[in-house]
Amino acid sequence: MCLIATGGTAGHVLPALAVAEALRDRGARVTFAGSPARFEAKLVPEAGFEFDAFEVTGLPRKPGVAQVRASMRAAGAVRDCRQILKRRQPDVVLGGGGYVAGPMVLAAAGRRIPAALMEADAHLGLANRLAAPLAKRVFLSFPIPGRGGAKYRVTGRPIPASSRATLSKDDARARFFFEQGPVLLVVGGSQGARSLNELVVESFAEVGPQVLHLSGERDFQMVAARVARPGYRLLPFLHDLGTAYAAADLVLSRAGGSVWEVAASRRPAILVPYPFATADHQTKNARYFEQAGGAVTVPESELGRVPDLARSLLGDPYRLGEMGAAMGQVARPDAAEDIAEELIALAAARR
Repeated sequence: MCLIATGGTAGHVLPALAVAEALRDRGARVTFAGSPARFEAKLVPEAGFEFDAFEVTGLPRKPGVAQVRASMRAAGAVRDCRQILKRRQPDVVLGGGGYVAGPMVLAAAGRRIPAALMEADAHLGLANRLAAPLAKRVFLSFPIPGRGGAKYRVTGRPIPASSRATLSKDDARARFFFEQGPVLLVVGGSQGARSLNELVVESFAEVGPQVLHLSGERDFQMVAARVARPGYRLLPFLHDLGTAYAAADLVLSRAGGSVWEVAASRRPAILVPYPFATADHQTKNARYFEQAGGAVTVPESELGRVPDLARSLLGDPYRLGEMGAAMGQVARPDAAEDIAEELIALAAARR
């Protein structure tokens, strides 16, 4: 039995659910734990897994009253996690990302339950850095300098079934009523990316390539009021994101962990890293795929380059094909399965 503690953002929860599905396919029982007021509290039960809630907040980086209060809540969270572990009796614990993972891994160490961690980005986050000494395995999406040896495994980021491009391009495009011609997919993440949303609607709302624009809920009405042509498909989000990848010739997005989904779909990308990401990890993510030949990185400060770059790439099918093949070369479509096998081995070693 495996208990997964994860949460905060869909970018943490969805890969953890992919691992849970791989474990369930192998006959393992899986439960989750996390915050009662974040994405995990909704997404986990919807996916058919049991969920235990406990209260915890992130640890502020600057010393002060807020940090003291967060530390006190963390101590209470560890007590709650011990009770969850006592009730669930897992053989292994996985910290799937987010600050909820730390207290659970600490509680697992106290009960001598083997624990593992997942890191989605090319930079080990604060919570994972603090918990890593207590973990038997740390599953990395990207190679990280100084993080080697038996403890660390570079697996790639687990991909949810809903984000896999299983349809043919023609069938996927039929879902969105696209005609012949190239398609630009714009994805800003579960919350959207305002600067990308504004740029794309300003550049392509009236004329340009066919566009499938997933704006996020926050900016949807703003973008919808400016779209003026039938070849521009606007949605706030899409549960079946794999269909969008399958329909696209080129993807424009931020450079969070979901770039692994783009790679698994073998789609070339223009990546605009979020400039305020911790330790600039999105730029590190983007450069990894750019160096492989599958993406072009555009800093936020040079956002104005994107429309002409997109037009140029969409007009060059040969280059798009080369970039898509390069993405496929570095993709790790079996990450969830690989992590599930490792977790089963850790659990077996405990018995």
